[in-house]
This record gives sequence, structure tokens and C-alpha cells, in this order.
Amino acid sequence: MERIRSDRIILSDGLLDGYVYWENGRITDVTTSEYPVVEEYDARGYYVSPGFVDIHTHGGGGNPFEGSVEEIVAGCLFHLRHGTTSICPTVSAAELTSMARSVEHIRQAMDHPLVGRTIIGAHLEGPYLSRRQAGAQCADFITAPRPREYLPLLEKHADVIARWSYAPEADEGAAFAKALQQYGVVASAGHTDATYDHMLRAVENGCSLVTHLYSCTSTVTRDHGFRRLGVIETAYLMKDLFVEIICDGKHLPPELIRMIYQIKGADRIALVTDSLALAGTEQTHGFMQNTEFIIEDGVCKLMDRSAFAGSIATADRLLRVAVHEAGIPLTDAVKMLTATPAGIMKLPGKGRLARGMDADLAVFDDEMRVQRVFVKGSVVTPT
Repeated sequence: MERIRSDRIILSDGLLDGYVYWENGRITDVTTSEYPVVEEYDARGYYVSPGFVDIHTHGGGGNPFEGSVEEIVAGCLFHLRHGTTSICPTVSAAELTSMARSVEHIRQAMDHPLVGRTIIGAHLEGPYLSRRQAGAQCADFITAPRPREYLPLLEKHADVIARWSYAPEADEGAAFAKALQQYGVVASAGHTDATYDHMLRAVENGCSLVTHLYSCTSTVTRDHGFRRLGVIETAYLMKDLFVEIICDGKHLPPELIRMIYQIKGADRIALVTDSLALAGTEQTHGFMQNTEFIIEDGVCKLMDRSAFAGSIATADRLLRVAVHEAGIPLTDAVKMLTATPAGIMKLPGKGRLARGMDADLAVFDDEMRVQRVFVKGSVVTPT
């Protein structure tokens, strides 16, 4: 049995001055009591939290998650060093054959000895999106859901596809949502111009999440004077509906982050990076599929600067923004980066420091700089 000693162990109800014990990759106790161990890690003066869970990221360290197996592994390692011990590599809208190839590469990466244990599964963001809310997604690939396309993909890869973002208004009869529910894939409304009625039908058929709220999600519209709720208002109205937000300090101002937190609460919000491959590099120009972008002001932008194209954030930055800029209590900010996304993705062993959970840990200082990471009790040293 091993343990970590800290006076700042982050639990759901506050901080503990004590120990986290684990054996064979699982936590055996979180307590103030001392037991015999073969090794102790001293983290006094540092926070110890569950490992971070990022359910929306396109890559990092120069490595796209639509790329080769080697690039996927390298991208996961980059985020792991920033505390992300559970990750959903995200695949942008493209031709279905290309997206299927990316999923197959993610499958192979899940068998890799270095990062396989960290990969939750693939997140497909498209191609069943709204052209009006495309954002940085390439409009050339956007289409309505076609069963002849998505059913074979689900039949072959549902064990690897963890979530799928789509526009509910394009889903005739909620057939796509029903298929995702049947195959155990988390359905998320994203890049969508849906109204309340579209969202109601989607939720009734298994949609449980909104992809990056306020980023390419509809708001109130008027039809001959009659107002209709959009995705944003529906997310507030439906208390059980989860939302993810890009908490990089750029996509949403701190006041808006705080407002979302006050309305939805930490139990219904997941912090995500939505980082592109160039996160963590010095490069200022790149492509996401066929979409060209630049990096300036600490964020990715379309070439005409009309909209953001993604972030260059890592999970520790999300925590820093939530706490230091938006004024969210640390325990709730950590919950939104651990327990809540783990719950969304139905990961029973992730997101909390408690007996029986996986020994995934992040150790960080007051500025949320990650000092040490553990994956199932094994140490990962940041570089």
C-alpha cells in the first residue's frame, strides 16, 4: 500500500489534512489515520485533488487527435502532464470515412501502455451540425444525420465512441438520438440552432449534455413577434441537463462563467478545454481539418477574426480561471473538472477521492501549477 500526505486534500465538502492510501491502482482509504505503507509521497503545502477529466479536446503539444496513433498518444501525454488523467480525444466534422479512421486510431491508442488508461473514448463533434452555428467546423462536411452512414459506424465502433455532438433540429424524429442511446453513446447538443421544442424532443430521447454553452448555441429568437427559447435558455430551464463550458478566460468572460455557475451549479457544469493541437506550442497558425486559424490574445481565432476557433488551454488553466477570475470556490471548481464530467460520461471509478475509486491524483500549488500526477497510483512527472 502507498499513500500521499497533504494538508490540502480536496474532498467534495472541503479540505482534509491527512492521507490518501491506495493499492493496486485503487484508493483504499482517505483518512487522518496512519497505516503502514511501502512508499509515501509528501505533498504538504500543495493541493491534492482527483485527476482532471477533460471531455472535449482536439489535441495538444502540436498533436491533433484526428492524426496518427503516435500523435494521439503524444497529445494525451501532453494533457496528462497538466493533470488530465481522463480524456476524450475529439474528432472534428469531416467525411465519415475520415472520422471513422480517426476513431480507429483512438482505439489503438487506448491499448497504449503510457496513455491507454487515460482515454475515455472518442468524442465526435459532427458532422451532423448546424451550418448557421458551424463556428470553426468546416461547413463543407456538415450534413443531416443519415442512418445508412451512422449506424454502421456505431455498430463497428460504439465501444470506442464515448460521446457525439450533434444539432437536434436536424435529427428528424430523434432517430439519431435514439440510436446513440441504444449504443450507450452520450448524446450532446452542439453547434446547434435548436429551439426549446427541438431540445425537449432530444432530451426525451437521451440527449443529456450541451456542448460548450454560449459557443455556437442558439438563444431566444422571434417568429412574427413570438419568442422562442434557444439552447441556452433551455439549458437553464431544464435543471437536469448538463452543460460544458470553455473556461479558458477567453471564450466566456468571468462574469458569464460566474452566472452560469450560479444558475446551473457545480453538479451540472463540466469545464472543458476545447483545446486545439497547437496548445502548448509557440506556433501561431494552423488548421483544424480544413479550417485555417491563427492564435493571438491567448486564443485560437478564424483568419478573419470573426469568431474563436478553439482554445490553447490546459485543464489547470481552467481551474485557475474558475477560481482566480470567476471567483468560484475551489472545491466546486474542482468538482466541475472531475466529478461532474466523470458523472456525465458514466465513469464510476473516476472524479472523487474516496475508497474504491481509481487512484488518479493531481497535485498543484496555489496558482494551479501541476507538480505531480498519478494515474491509478503510478507517478507521471510533468515536464
